Amino acid sequence: MDSASFQFVAFGLAVALISNLSRSRVWRSIVLMTASVVFLGLLAHNPIVFLPLFGFLLLGYVGLVLLERGWSRSFLVSLLAVLLAYVWLKKYTFLPGGSFLHFSYFTLGLSYIFFRVLHLLIEAKDNRERQQHIGIFAYLIYTLNFTTLVSGPIQRFDEFSRDQFAEEPIPLGPRVIGLQLERIVRGFFKVNVLAMLFDAVRSDALTQISQPLPLSLKLFAAFRLVIVYPLFLYANFSGYIDIVIALARLMRVELPENFNRPFSASSFLDFWSRWHMTLSNWLKTYVYNPLLVALMRRISSLTLEPYLAVICFFVTFFLIGIWHGRTTEFVVFGVLQGGGVAINKLWQVWLTSRLGRKGYKALAANPIYIVFGRGLTFSWFAFTLFWFWADWKQIDQVFAALTAAQWLGVWATVWLFAAAVLASWEWLRAALLSIKLSDEPLLDSRYARVVYASALGLVAFVVTVLLNQPAPGIVYKAF
Repeated sequence: MDSASFQFVAFGLAVALISNLSRSRVWRSIVLMTASVVFLGLLAHNPIVFLPLFGFLLLGYVGLVLLERGWSRSFLVSLLAVLLAYVWLKKYTFLPGGSFLHFSYFTLGLSYIFFRVLHLLIEAKDNRERQQHIGIFAYLIYTLNFTTLVSGPIQRFDEFSRDQFAEEPIPLGPRVIGLQLERIVRGFFKVNVLAMLFDAVRSDALTQISQPLPLSLKLFAAFRLVIVYPLFLYANFSGYIDIVIALARLMRVELPENFNRPFSASSFLDFWSRWHMTLSNWLKTYVYNPLLVALMRRISSLTLEPYLAVICFFVTFFLIGIWHGRTTEFVVFGVLQGGGVAINKLWQVWLTSRLGRKGYKALAANPIYIVFGRGLTFSWFAFTLFWFWADWKQIDQVFAALTAAQWLGVWATVWLFAAAVLASWEWLRAALLSIKLSDEPLLDSRYARVVYASALGLVAFVVTVLLNQPAPGIVYKAF
């Protein structure tokens, strides 16, 4: 039930159907709250395992109530208490092991609940005069919403309440229902077919690279290992997001988009504006912007001002790495993410100083520059992901399989291969979208969508039934 399975899709569709039996906001809220509680019960049958989670939610709600009552001094205490409780419950390795709870408890979705609770606390502090009172029911339905519990996306409360608690729910006509069902099929295909195939290729490459094989086979295994995991992660994560966004829309709630063709990005900064967008937007709002404003107030030098953004980008994306995991591997992952965006920003600052704003914009729009930038972005992201999916033992085994010079050759090959393939894909996509039918792209017509969704659905069903084994779990449910 915590993955993009037939059971999860059927559960979500049943909830959407029941939710639409009445247009009443009270009915729709009761249905969503009941479904979220049932969903938790299906994930874990012992109520005791939920006690730490509900303790965390209670801690956040107490802080919220204190802020709503004007106790501004409680903000820092509440913020630190929620942060420390999160780190403690997630068992970050820099804390002493003896301080942790010594029984199994439920933490699935805690990272996404953490962002929602912090969002409520910060907004309550910053907008006390305009902030409406958030009752315990609204708080729980927002934080435990089953469509966003496992892997997001991270939705803000004002956006959620605008739809969920509206007197008149957003429209849900036949065309909207058709588009959402198509999106569910597309997401199911991504998770249960594409992600499974990519994971099989990665597992085979990981096995081969550590075996005493001819150098050519080991180089090919290394190449596949680098190339495939970003594709697996995208299919796995974005497929699940497709499903939950569609299910929520059928329940008359619009969840924010989390992906916007990330492998089309021509720079690492651009990539993070397209990948896991709700996470990067959250950190931009609550970390990057406040940090940049604070630094600019203290450092008034116009010469240094462009470099302040470099510092803020590094800190923000370093925190993204830390959020992903509690071990030292994710510290390195954070350094690589922060370093990637910081170097990208430094490169932009340097080019702008040499070429001027118009010269830099002209270069950034150059097709050749875009092609090689896209390949470099993909290869750097693929490199950082070694510290995302592997532990130190695996990382050591993988990198010891080839010499440093051989690995440099692999990365150069990945860069050029990614640049060529992604450029070809962009050209093919543009060519197909240029084919019109009744003044709209043929691929976007309802006829093409029906055929497309039917084919994907049939393939996904056949593959799932024939293989008779679950697809890899949703990777981001672990965070």
